[in-house]
Amino acid sequence: MGMLQTVSHAAMDCHRKFSRVTLRDTFNKVVSRQRLEHADRELLREQLRTWPAGTPVILEATFGWSWMCDELEGASLEPHLANCTKVAGWRKARGIAKSNRTDADLLSELWPNPDERWWEVWLPPREVRWRREWLRYRINLVKMQGALRNRMHAILHMHGVLHDFSDLFGAQGRRFLNLLITSQDERLSLGAQAAMKGYLQLLDHIRRQIAAVTREFRRQQIKNVTAERLRTLPGVSWILAYTIWAETGSFVRFRGGRRLARYSLLAPMADDSGDEDPTEAPKGRHIGKIGRRTLKWAWLEAAHGAIRKEPRFRQIYDRQTDSGKRNRMRGLVAVARALCCTAWSMEKYERNYQSEPPPRPGSGRAGKPKRPGSKQLLVW
Repeated sequence: MGMLQTVSHAAMDCHRKFSRVTLRDTFNKVVSRQRLEHADRELLREQLRTWPAGTPVILEATFGWSWMCDELEGASLEPHLANCTKVAGWRKARGIAKSNRTDADLLSELWPNPDERWWEVWLPPREVRWRREWLRYRINLVKMQGALRNRMHAILHMHGVLHDFSDLFGAQGRRFLNLLITSQDERLSLGAQAAMKGYLQLLDHIRRQIAAVTREFRRQQIKNVTAERLRTLPGVSWILAYTIWAETGSFVRFRGGRRLARYSLLAPMADDSGDEDPTEAPKGRHIGKIGRRTLKWAWLEAAHGAIRKEPRFRQIYDRQTDSGKRNRMRGLVAVARALCCTAWSMEKYERNYQSEPPPRPGSGRAGKPKRPGSKQLLVW
């Protein structure tokens, strides 16, 4: 117990059933190494409370970090998340083999220079994690709904049943399906009729759950100013506003709209080398691999609506695609990036979206229209 009072920082290598911990003092010397079992939660909390209050604890942002961070905060400790990719690259650069003990020791070496936190990533607060759980729940329900619809289409295709409905699961399509499973139609076998009936029941149940989650989305958004402000953006609906709000967590943690675009996997990156041919399109370009893929999907979905509704974003799309004749995906990414930067500016200045941005302070151009396609239209 006396040795633990000299602890200045700690690191934790978390697994599903246990964690390996390395505790160090102010001279960065190892004070103790422990193994914490996860099965007995009360015993785990007692062990955490033996550490000095306020001790910073570093753990990698791997699967299951959220509940461990809650336990650390409950024990008056200070959790910090480390980027798994950066830590793994740092370990390989030093030529160190991977093991549970080595991982905990290496993580504990990161803290002596707290001003150089190249390894640290943002730790979402509990309410942000709860919103993301609601979002994942709805995403999985929609995936299940799509899988059931595909199975029913496959059954009709296997039995050669044709139809002319644009939406097989609309009002008229449902009447058609109900006739197939209730009548003595020889086109479907008894097994196929039973499967169709069961799939339709599951589909109705999932639809009710999706509707309930969507109502919960609206209830949460109405109470939040940021979520309501996002809905003023062209192309951003209830679902997309909730997705952006939940995945971003906090707009103020980004230094600018470009940082948010990078986090959203919308910032162009280049891996090309050698001479370039000016007559050909750039090669080796992509829009990032590490970030929030769900956030990228939300911005791209919003871009489709923004192109239809707002001339400003239509100009950006036409400029990138030669009026939709080529590189359409590149145009969508450009519009999504412009939406992302605009949303960051809206949150920074606490303003709803306007078709015409307000004049810059001291510009002397109050009341004068901005030049179409200028940079001032992209970021406020």
